[in-house]
Amino acid sequence: MDYIVILVAAACSGFLFQLVKLPPLLGFLVAGFVLHLLGIHQAPAIDIIANLGVTLLLFSIGLKLDIRTLLRREVYGTAFLHLICNGLLFLAIFSALKWLAISQLKVLSNEALMLLAFALSFSSTVFAVKVLQDKSELQSLYGRVAIGILVMQDLFAVIYLSVSSGKVPSLWALSLLALIPLRPVLLRLLNRAGHGEVQLLVGFCMAFVVGYAWFDSVHIKPDLGALLIGMLLAGTPQANNLSRDLFAFKELFLVAFFLSIGMHYFPTAGSLVIAILITLLLPLKAILYLLLMLVFRLRSRTAWMGTLSLANYSEFGLIVSAIAVKSNLLDGHWLAILAIALSLSFIISAPLNQKADYIYRRVQNLLGRLQRNRLHLDDLPIELGNMEIVILGMGRIGSGAYELMSQHYPGKVIGIDTDLNKVQSHIEANRVVIQGDATDSDFWEKLVLSKSVKLVLLTMPHHNGNEYAVTQLHRRDYAGEIAAICRFEDDEDALKALGVNHVVNLYEEAGLGFAQHIYDAVNSSDSKR
Repeated sequence: MDYIVILVAAACSGFLFQLVKLPPLLGFLVAGFVLHLLGIHQAPAIDIIANLGVTLLLFSIGLKLDIRTLLRREVYGTAFLHLICNGLLFLAIFSALKWLAISQLKVLSNEALMLLAFALSFSSTVFAVKVLQDKSELQSLYGRVAIGILVMQDLFAVIYLSVSSGKVPSLWALSLLALIPLRPVLLRLLNRAGHGEVQLLVGFCMAFVVGYAWFDSVHIKPDLGALLIGMLLAGTPQANNLSRDLFAFKELFLVAFFLSIGMHYFPTAGSLVIAILITLLLPLKAILYLLLMLVFRLRSRTAWMGTLSLANYSEFGLIVSAIAVKSNLLDGHWLAILAIALSLSFIISAPLNQKADYIYRRVQNLLGRLQRNRLHLDDLPIELGNMEIVILGMGRIGSGAYELMSQHYPGKVIGIDTDLNKVQSHIEANRVVIQGDATDSDFWEKLVLSKSVKLVLLTMPHHNGNEYAVTQLHRRDYAGEIAAICRFEDDEDALKALGVNHVVNLYEEAGLGFAQHIYDAVNSSDSKR
């Protein structure tokens, strides 16, 4: 019966928070507090699922880990310097509050204060990914920088978790070297598993058996094993598919993590005061992010948008603190304090991210003065020169359109695509193609539309992306022709209503092309007879 109550409480609370456009994770934490008041303080299955959620989170991070992104100065430089500067700043503030004899802090050792400062230096991966996905800006420059910083922070946390476990690796730890030659085998297994439930099961085995269990058996932090297995698979189509399929499971398992915190540790009035004080430190953390990104030559808007996506506290901070509670470095009530501070940071950060562009326009002049004169190469204005034809989306349709248009407008056609590998292949084929995401507001902020552009072709695979591009073209007072592709009649009507001059229905055109091809082939066969 307890588990039925837990399930209903979690579902209702998460649903209510989502209705008011706040992260459902806050609802799960509140549900945990409510369950505590109802006398449900422990549920072994919930604790087991919570541990599985943390492991799956690390495995998912490994699957998305692009070493090339982490090696960029604006990523590792910002992540490392922010960890140091934020940690020292928060440590100084906590030490001052301890000196002032704040009840919850005066009993803590210096080591405990350092750990608190360390835990509060992280930003939430779950929150940032959700915000960027909702805004379709995961592939924007600020989105890639923010995710890279978060991955670096997660690596710092995993290193701490590994060191704090206190385990001395056994001699059998040398067997982990076998993972290197095993990589092709694991990838082949994933590939042969196809798509669906079999691939998911194979992925779970890799995370929990090859990663978690193997590392645990040789006395190395098992969560680190899950991360490293994910990293071994990263950068492949199989890993991308598995990461996407695992996302819902990871989110579901992490529900148990937040529930368990609320169920075990209920906040007191003093805890609430400390949580509010910690929340008030959030602007200092955000300012550090902003200044560091500007130092690494990002545009003021890029730095601003990246900062807002990182202006929160992290569930990883709770995981780090939970380890400290188990080792008696912190009292269990600190988990409730940090959970409330995390919740308050989400409540503040969510509406700020929704209004990020509007707020930026209000502070643009001020931030512009802080912007470096020499900007990052990836953050320079996008110049189209004297091009006359612009193709947004360089897949098969866009590539075909490029070839045809180049015959009529030689040297006057340019393609734009989000996929860097695809862009590189086009460049190798002597096509003029640049990287850019037409579904990203930042792309349109940097784009310089010259008067020479007379036609824009929208060949992106998703209707929403094409609609957004049309809206942005009109906002930029573009006066040339617009042509777009679609798959359904209602999409065709919507594009025409937005002012698109020429709309091509792919299914209709494909049917006509197929019929014409067969007709020509049959007639050719008949004539030969």
